[in-house]
Amino acid sequence: MIHIKMTSGDFTFLVQMEEEKAPQTCEWFLNLLPFKAQMIQARWSGQSTFIGLKDLGAGVPYENPTSHPSKGEILMYPGKELSNGEILIPYGGTCFACPRGQISGNHFLTIIEGNSQLAELGRKTLYEGAQGILFEKVV
Repeated sequence: MIHIKMTSGDFTFLVQMEEEKAPQTCEWFLNLLPFKAQMIQARWSGQSTFIGLKDLGAGVPYENPTSHPSKGEILMYPGKELSNGEILIPYGGTCFACPRGQISGNHFLTIIEGNSQLAELGRKTLYEGAQGILFEKVV
């Protein structure tokens, strides 16, 4: 089982890859690590932050898709006909959507330590703007 360390400012999370349920998405993400980006408040999806990918995830198939992730269930949307690619990090009630309606993303990561910090990180992103985030493989 592969684990990822996710860090944003003073917030640190331990994340488990969902390799059995989303193997191609996990393989795609492992090839990006370490992955450093900026996340912002989701515009259409509720209590969630997101990282824009543009076409970085193009070609990743749908696997383990959902529109209603729970807090800490991280999704990857490959970027298809409705919207650009993105990584969605829910910190509360979320229904994954774009300006044209509800969409699904691949549930490929799950936060297993630090979930209690997610709401605070979400509020910080909402009220203070873009936050840096870093994903690193735990060795």
